[in-house]
Amino acid sequence: MSVDYQRPPVRVAVIGLGRSMFESHYPVFKAHPALFRVVAACDLIKERRDIVAADYPDCKMFRQVEDLLDEHDIDLVDIATCSADHASHVLASLERGHWTLVESPMALTLEDAQIMRGAAAKARNRLIVLQRGIFSPDFLLAKTAMTDPRLGEIYQISVKRSDYVRRDDWQTVKRLGGGAAYYAMTDLMIQALRLLPQPPIQMWSELKRVASLGDAEDYVHVSLRTRTQISAEIEYNGGLLPQCRMPSFVIRGERGEFSIMQGAETGTLKVVDPAFNFPRRRSSVRTPPFKDLHEDVPVMTIPVSLPKGVPHGPSAFWRHVYDSVRTAAPFPLQLDESIEAVRLAQLMKKTSPFGS
Repeated sequence: MSVDYQRPPVRVAVIGLGRSMFESHYPVFKAHPALFRVVAACDLIKERRDIVAADYPDCKMFRQVEDLLDEHDIDLVDIATCSADHASHVLASLERGHWTLVESPMALTLEDAQIMRGAAAKARNRLIVLQRGIFSPDFLLAKTAMTDPRLGEIYQISVKRSDYVRRDDWQTVKRLGGGAAYYAMTDLMIQALRLLPQPPIQMWSELKRVASLGDAEDYVHVSLRTRTQISAEIEYNGGLLPQCRMPSFVIRGERGEFSIMQGAETGTLKVVDPAFNFPRRRSSVRTPPFKDLHEDVPVMTIPVSLPKGVPHGPSAFWRHVYDSVRTAAPFPLQLDESIEAVRLAQLMKKTSPFGS
């Protein structure tokens, strides 16, 4: 992550000192003091506030969100609370004019997400949703593959993420807004929507509980269909063993396919040799002869990688956050994309017997 020493670090107020904050947010702030400095922290658990105090002795500590939000020396409010509280915490922050970052999902209902959009507009568009997917290297390569002429005409894409974890936290409890449709699928849906050349016109979904210890789903399978021949399969599986992992992205075209594993920076094209031209043939209604119709097709396996210097991963996301707060640079993820992901996640929940 490059650093611009001409500008002061972003003064961050962190709300919700749980696993997400300490695994995904807080390490970035500690690793890049020239970009971010934690100046306020809020959590009901004193021991967690003490962790922040040990790293930032001058940091102000709070038990109540409203008290922290009344502080003036804050540039960015970073919200990683329970999903069910995202909407109220974001609205309270935007009402005070703070730049606000919220963990995904931004909300649990389309209605709340639209209210948040209105509040963001009044606060000069100072709302950022932490959607990691569009910054992952495997997605960036898949996006490039969509325009690779060696694949021929694209007819199907597959977006998959998997894990094996017997979760027992609130993310497994329906009444608290838990479930993979919200905590995992919003990222994957944004990836799929960015890959598809047209918006989908039909969606089918199924939800299941595989390894989770709560009552919410940890498996979601979605099929999307566009007006053209391109379809998409999107799946999150929280009960798939590491030894059974499949590619995170597969792009299939009439001359082959691109595939890449989760988080990888190098993928593979398996395509008909671009120099090969199929012999001219045409179909016939006559009785076919007794011969094998398969052809001897030369296939090439070609590794493809991200060009050096292409920003990706968490560092790319947080650099954009810094630039948006300090220079008002447009954030590369549109708020409407996160809102659409919430709409689709809510639809998955409502239309599945398991999700309701």
